[in-house]
Amino acid sequence: MRRIAMTAIVLGVAVLLAGHARVSADPGPATSLLLVANQTDRSVSVLDPVAGKEIATIPEGEVTGHEVTVSPDLRTAYVPIYGNSGVGRPGTDGSLLEVIDVASRKVTGKIDFGHGVRPHCPKINPKDGLLYVTTELDKTVTIIDPKTLKIVGSIPTGDNESHMLAITRDGRRGYTANVGPGTVSVLDLVARKTIAVIAVSGMTQRIALSTDEKFAFTADQTKPQLAVIDTATNKIKEWIALPAIGYGTVPTPDGRWLLVCMRPAKQLAVVDVKTMKVARTIDVPAPPDEVVISPDGKMAYASMPTGAAVAAIDLNNWSVARTIAAGKGSDGLAWAKQ
Repeated sequence: MRRIAMTAIVLGVAVLLAGHARVSADPGPATSLLLVANQTDRSVSVLDPVAGKEIATIPEGEVTGHEVTVSPDLRTAYVPIYGNSGVGRPGTDGSLLEVIDVASRKVTGKIDFGHGVRPHCPKINPKDGLLYVTTELDKTVTIIDPKTLKIVGSIPTGDNESHMLAITRDGRRGYTANVGPGTVSVLDLVARKTIAVIAVSGMTQRIALSTDEKFAFTADQTKPQLAVIDTATNKIKEWIALPAIGYGTVPTPDGRWLLVCMRPAKQLAVVDVKTMKVARTIDVPAPPDEVVISPDGKMAYASMPTGAAVAAIDLNNWSVARTIAAGKGSDGLAWAKQ
């Protein structure tokens, strides 16, 4: 009996330690910060989602970043400096990426692409740990080693205005939304080549993968509909009708729902992934742009550029719990560590 009791104690300690390790790797809201790239203010807001307030602002420089991502340890942020205009519009052509230390709230490094490329969407490859950044004017995704801050390669996208990027969990495939051409490029990230360019519409925006990675979603900008791309065949499987023009999307961790920002509507659509139909809509104070899910899966946060704020949405009752002030032109979102 004593041996059984001791075994139970050891197993219990192991379970507690394992649970603690999981919490450390995936912090809950109490230990998470939400970073917001503010286009108009040329800054990054640091939000405390629990307190519901902005706790710091990090200036970027003379031109602006639109998107932000963080390192796997959630302590370093990467902000490509895009320029002073929208995709496909006349303006300055950014050539830098800024590296921000989240703890000190300071820019600690810069990566120079050597010429104007309008760097836009940064993503960390979960397998090789490298930083992948869409570089629109070169029609490529540029690969950077975060340890050395050196460019180590690039992948052609096969089309213009490759604006947004999604990467599979195994790090082998990438998908870019090519805005003006209205296409999606499928990339082999290992061989560093284009596999396919999928025609979608006259113009498309944003890209997200379903939780099981069987589908890629991108929003038609000419009609209120969402393209569903079968990642096994690299073909459009079907269309999801929306109440208004879609924009940024994100799936819930359980894979059941897809949240879709709609502009200029002040709403998010909630799509049932099983039926590929809109199940409900959520009213927000201003047109939403980008949306992310909290690390604990209980909340969603949608940036609202014209509202200079982020809407915190309770996923239990599908309603806005609070609005958190951010900078003007609030756009890209990413989770960081306190």
